[in-house]
Amino acid sequence: MDIDFVRTPEERFQGLPDFPFEPRYAKVGGLRIHYVDEGPRNAPVVLLMHGEPTWSYLYRRMIPVIAGAGFRAVAPDLVGFGRSDKPVQRSAYSYRRHVDWMAAWLEQLDLRRVTLVGQDWGSLIGLRLATGHQARFERIVMTNGALPTGDERFPMVFRLWRAFSRWSPWFPVGRIVQAGCRRPITREVQAAYEAPFPSARFRAGARVFPSLVPMRPDDPASDANREAWRQLESWRKPFLCLYATGDPITRAMYEVFRERVPGAAGQPHDLIRGAGHFIQEDAGEELARRIVEWLGPGARGEP
Repeated sequence: MDIDFVRTPEERFQGLPDFPFEPRYAKVGGLRIHYVDEGPRNAPVVLLMHGEPTWSYLYRRMIPVIAGAGFRAVAPDLVGFGRSDKPVQRSAYSYRRHVDWMAAWLEQLDLRRVTLVGQDWGSLIGLRLATGHQARFERIVMTNGALPTGDERFPMVFRLWRAFSRWSPWFPVGRIVQAGCRRPITREVQAAYEAPFPSARFRAGARVFPSLVPMRPDDPASDANREAWRQLESWRKPFLCLYATGDPITRAMYEVFRERVPGAAGQPHDLIRGAGHFIQEDAGEELARRIVEWLGPGARGEP
């Protein structure tokens, strides 16, 4: 199937604050997927997956900490975001297609010994990857993440956000990110989040993402997510929850994952104060240090 897409001009990404990383690309199904890849190539992978409406720029403060500790920090841009190609029709996007795109990317790079770090849609997609490719994944870190099946009750703040993203004629990405933070971000940083979207034609993926969250038991993605939960309920590999106290959307999942995933037993879970939904903006360095300390030398194969 041919997909009509646009590609953000490269000059939009010039001079972004605190983002010196070399862009790397892979081709999947005729679409170019961008990713950051820092640290030793033979080291265990820390896969940093972003959500809506951000891109790998979200992890700019975490990548140096993780790579500096001897791990391979890999942060992809989901299709429709960042430097990745952006299908222009909303109908080109589905939950399953996002999972398939990223699964093909994961296999193309042949990533192994992976620790998933998932937030927002990075968890909805990342958990499907981890449960569907268990031989590649060794650990999971959930940071303001979820895996809905449509059987849950959703907070009103998410319902309002879903309606806004679908119908509002105004979609200021930088301000949306700021609204999900507890700390102020500069105009330059807001502009960096706006950079991938020079016009409305580039925003189809960002606009449609909230509508792809399963909110009904018969949603097209519900059965696949229920199967992922069945896999998680027998997941005995280490599973860590580092959530923010100030996230009204996913905060309740902090307890749910701890109760339902066997690998979460005995882990140093924590709630990070002073952080909101975009915990990487509010507490990126702290979050990265917590993850590195949790992984420890043993994750690098050291005594």
